Amino acid sequence: MQIILMEKVVNLGGLGDVVKVKDGYARNFLIPQGKAKRATDANRKIFEEKRAELERVQAEAVAAAQAQAEKLEGLMVQIKRKTGVDGRLFGSVSAHDILDALEAQGFKVDKGAVRLPDGPLKTIGDTHVQIALHSDVFASVTVSVLGEQ
Repeated sequence: MQIILMEKVVNLGGLGDVVKVKDGYARNFLIPQGKAKRATDANRKIFEEKRAELERVQAEAVAAAQAQAEKLEGLMVQIKRKTGVDGRLFGSVSAHDILDALEAQGFKVDKGAVRLPDGPLKTIGDTHVQIALHSDVFASVTVSVLGEQ
């Protein structure tokens, strides 16, 4: 299915790009989320009329994400978990736990923004975690997992 992207989508394209994607991806994710429209002549005309407004909205979203990234950059979040004798955690520290710790410090972040490439944290110590505030804006946060007996 050919679609017109209404905003930048990672690994797919930018605002206004006409791309071909699988039907299910378009019908179940991109179109309901408002990220794309079907590439019909009528939708292309509507898009060209609204292009300036969509570019302005996207620029504002990037600016807001950059402002939040400046506040988050270098922040340290401490999370306490029970540990065994060898320093390994009983359980793990997931992205949800990191989000809760950020909210406790007054930062509102989307649940899919925390990037844990190696999976949940399972040992005590400091780990640098990427927070994706926008498709182009990332902030680095240090998560300090503290053990308690």
